[in-house]
Amino acid sequence: MKKTAITLLILVLTFSFSNAQDAVKAKQILDQVSSKTKSFTSISAEFSFSLENVQEKINDAHNGSIKVKGNKYKVSLMNVDSYFDGKTLYTYLKDADEVNISTPDVNDEGMLNPAKIFTMYEKGFKYNFIGEKTEAGKTLYEIDLFPENRDKPFSRIKLLIWKDNLQLYTLKQVGKDGNNYTIKVKKMDTNQPFTDSDFVFNTAANPNVDVIDMR
Repeated sequence: MKKTAITLLILVLTFSFSNAQDAVKAKQILDQVSSKTKSFTSISAEFSFSLENVQEKINDAHNGSIKVKGNKYKVSLMNVDSYFDGKTLYTYLKDADEVNISTPDVNDEGMLNPAKIFTMYEKGFKYNFIGEKTEAGKTLYEIDLFPENRDKPFSRIKLLIWKDNLQLYTLKQVGKDGNNYTIKVKKMDTNQPFTDSDFVFNTAANPNVDVIDMR
């Protein structure tokens, strides 16, 4: 009985130490990714966005693009262009030929600001280094993020990060409702000469678009 108890204690301590080491390694990698990302004046990327629900047999995928400069962004996805200039959000619905203007709460934890996608782990998450894997002959880091707030609609976010250049490859959000969302970066360019006007919908240049101001 004593031997069994000691063996179990050793296993628990070893597992706890291993988890602590994995958390430290995950943070080291994420800090490097964040530091490198912050060194860029801007980022532009082409990506795929997919929704998967195995139980409901749903598998839907779309291509999109994003531009980021500081806390500003423009996202084009599923025939909707979203412009955020750091304060105001312009949502241009191409099919409806209308743009909705709103002032989102930047402190709303339920809103994932694309401009903060590389630094979101810094607050409200625990993290764990899962290991390394190979794809197309290149090595990826695999890291899991777990929300400290258990009321979040998702249980985990899985990141795959290229080891050679520390750039994000995929982000998968595992939902508690069975809906899993995955963003896969297909191409990324940095330090592009974007101007502030790139992140504002130009109503003057689109006189036929209905403007709905929700501020």
